[in-house]
Amino acid sequence: MIYLDNGATSFHKPPGVYRAVSQALRRCANPGRGGYAAAMEAAETVYGCRETAAELFGCQPEQVVFTANCTHALNIAIRTLVKGGETVVVSGFEHNAVTRPLHALKANLRTAGRKLFDWDNMLFDFERALKRGAKAAVFTHVSNVFGYILPVEEMAALCQHYRVPFVIDAAQSAGVLPVHLERLGADFIAMPGHKGLLGPQGTGILLCGREPDPLICGGTGSASAQQEMPDFLPDRAEAGTLNVPGIAGLYEGLRYLRHMGIRNVFEREHKAALACIRMLESLGFRVFSGDHQAATVSFLPNMDCEDAAQLLARQGIAVRAGLHCAPLAHQSAGTLDTGTVRVSFGHDAALQQVEALRRGVEVLSA
Repeated sequence: MIYLDNGATSFHKPPGVYRAVSQALRRCANPGRGGYAAAMEAAETVYGCRETAAELFGCQPEQVVFTANCTHALNIAIRTLVKGGETVVVSGFEHNAVTRPLHALKANLRTAGRKLFDWDNMLFDFERALKRGAKAAVFTHVSNVFGYILPVEEMAALCQHYRVPFVIDAAQSAGVLPVHLERLGADFIAMPGHKGLLGPQGTGILLCGREPDPLICGGTGSASAQQEMPDFLPDRAEAGTLNVPGIAGLYEGLRYLRHMGIRNVFEREHKAALACIRMLESLGFRVFSGDHQAATVSFLPNMDCEDAAQLLARQGIAVRAGLHCAPLAHQSAGTLDTGTVRVSFGHDAALQQVEALRRGVEVLSA
């Protein structure tokens, strides 16, 4: 299979990730719940992962909260900053993991920056929206549909200037682009463990620049005599037993990234993405691309997008078609009625994948 759906999840993990998950299942008990060897190995594994994440993402280990996925992390962050009915500024390219929690809170969404690959439009609209006053801002680092890298450093600076707390959704950037909690000054940064960080599904991270409100309450292995959740991180946001096998796999994925270098991963993916864009355009497809392009490419075939993806699947090529859980992004791009076919490269990106895709899409253009 030619796997080109890394925007959904990284599928081919480094071999060490599989070994780490298996080993944890055999050797690790519950961290923080005992002083015997299996519990201590679990605690050491979890803390090692926390330390490595802190090193990669510019924070202290206790600011790294483990979650079930990026959506879980975003819900903690959003519900800490937004209590209901307030105005929240978002970009025009947000995923439902951002917009649905805000809708549930009956937030008044003020959408900024609707033009693809246009930083001037984004920053002008974003500043204008902040000037009018807002309770919070939530914005993606990279569009999961179009691979549009937003100017998050400038947006973060604007939030600080106007004293608006903010959350960054790093679902498509963590492990591929620089993400640094301290430098960005974010209140929260949410990321999945199973995409660019190369860990298993069922893992995520919330970087906490401030104390979060607990989304769920329960045992933490600490402060057991009190009925309130602990007032210190990470325990305050980690109720219940952690996914130790998943975290063990995530730890190995982070170590792999540290060894490879995040910049090197991006350059490899970006090279493949640019080759893909040139190939698709040469065959006459409408391709959504521009400056500030990451490793995700959307295009429109000359047929229904879902049918096109199924034709590619029958040729052993895995892509995704539809709205990609991001109708707001499609509204911005004018593709809400059609959706797109999305190609998303991963850490193993290669020009051979682009060539295989070319042979597949030639059937679509016939």
